[in-house]
Amino acid sequence: MRTTVDERFRREARQFALRFTCESCLHFDADQSACANGYPTEAHRGRDLESLRQLVFCKMFEMC
Repeated sequence: MRTTVDERFRREARQFALRFTCESCLHFDADQSACANGYPTEAHRGRDLESLRQLVFCKMFEMC
């Protein structure tokens, strides 16, 4: 899912401690630096909301 990142989104993401990167996902294998389900991780790793205009949420994301 793609969503536009604007100042309101940034503010609410900080307020609610939004987690969205692979590193916060149950399916991320840190030892392999890869998704355990085989999905690509490039669009979801190490993203800084301050520099993004658009955010790509992974459909398999689960908080760990």
